[in-house]
Amino acid sequence: MPIKINPVRSIPFFTCLWILSSLFGTERTKMYLAEETPDSSNAQKIGIYNSTPKIAAAVRRTYYVSATGNDSNTGLSESTPFKTIQKAADLSNPGDTVLIMNGVYKNGYDSQVVSITRSGTANAWITFKAYPGHYPKLKHNGWHGILIKDGASYIEVNGLEIVGNNANITLDYAKNQQKNPYNPLTNGNCLSIDGRDDGHPHHIRILKNKIHGCGGGGIAVIQADYVTIDGNEVFNNSYYSVYANSGISMWQNWRFDNSQGYKMFVTNNKVYGNRQFIPWIATGTITDGNGIIIDDSQNTQNNSKLGAYTGRTLVANNITFRNGGTGIHTYASDRVDIINNTAYLNNRSPEINQGQIIANSSSDVRIFNNILYAIPGKRINSNWNNTKVIYDYNIYANSSAIDVKGPHDIVADPKLIDPSIFDFRLQGISPAIDNGYTWTIVKFDFAGKPRPSGIGYDRGAYEY
Repeated sequence: MPIKINPVRSIPFFTCLWILSSLFGTERTKMYLAEETPDSSNAQKIGIYNSTPKIAAAVRRTYYVSATGNDSNTGLSESTPFKTIQKAADLSNPGDTVLIMNGVYKNGYDSQVVSITRSGTANAWITFKAYPGHYPKLKHNGWHGILIKDGASYIEVNGLEIVGNNANITLDYAKNQQKNPYNPLTNGNCLSIDGRDDGHPHHIRILKNKIHGCGGGGIAVIQADYVTIDGNEVFNNSYYSVYANSGISMWQNWRFDNSQGYKMFVTNNKVYGNRQFIPWIATGTITDGNGIIIDDSQNTQNNSKLGAYTGRTLVANNITFRNGGTGIHTYASDRVDIINNTAYLNNRSPEINQGQIIANSSSDVRIFNNILYAIPGKRINSNWNNTKVIYDYNIYANSSAIDVKGPHDIVADPKLIDPSIFDFRLQGISPAIDNGYTWTIVKFDFAGKPRPSGIGYDRGAYEY
């Protein structure tokens, strides 16, 4: 069918005035898949990440934080905890761990719950995580729940719940604010990694967090490198911002080094219900609310001087469903592998009909072993201004609007156990079983089960 003109793409999120001012400023190859190119220097594997890095012999401290604590305490025991996470962040040195105990942690107006600006080292990361058996909640109505900036690197955030301000906003209020880019009540992000000012963050792990209810982005990465986003649940974000956000976004990846292997990972995440209800301020249209987007790694927007990103990005084992925009999307981004994901009934915004998993204005993108299940009458995929983008070994369901179909792609019902209750595991009769491409870097499925579990790799986020 004819290709529609793609809408102008957005930038994942902005909080600074200078970014606002800049807003107003197809060929399919017949080549076989090249060998996967993992970065041998990166110890992370799909489904297995190094959550306990080797620590140098230097003194390591564990700081404790409790909502009933006191910032005048030492913070060095469960009985003398700090009250704020910020107090611990301001003291943390390489190798330190911040254990966050039960309670609700809030921001001051127009700010964040915690700003992380101090770095670990390659052998001594700084870790912020939930105290074992505890479920701390960071609840905010400012610009960020967690902000990692000023080049802070070798940082891990693990097992936290970050909640934004959506529950306190009505759609009528948000519409009244749709020309106001300075309102954190509607535009705030849950977790931001921002490399635009005072250094680029690198070597960041965002693991096993529950992130929801932010008017802006869920997890947003700007101009950083070596970032792993793994095992998170990211939902119901992007509703009310004027900046056209998404659930998980990586914008303008930056080169820490010249490695061409995998350096950016978006893996094993459940991403759903993210949707844009307020038009992007630059165009007055609904363009985003994607589940996952890799955005402008070519570094062409806003007069970027970073140069094209040369590392690879792996997007694997994610489940994206019922998002307003696409399930998974590359825009103006190269060297991306989208492998073994399940994308179900995305494109819920009436204005969006791009597909469940798509590449747009991108090159060297490999889309393999995915399950794409469309809203009836809407596209499965699309192919705007791409070169060397390969779709293969995917399953397409519930739509005849297939713009690209590889030689091993199948049009069939994937026989999921019960998608009505969001159980996307495979039935024993599924056509996805044992006939996927053998992508050896993807060693486990969404649930941690080894790949392959039968005679061959399955398609989708789960092995049978």
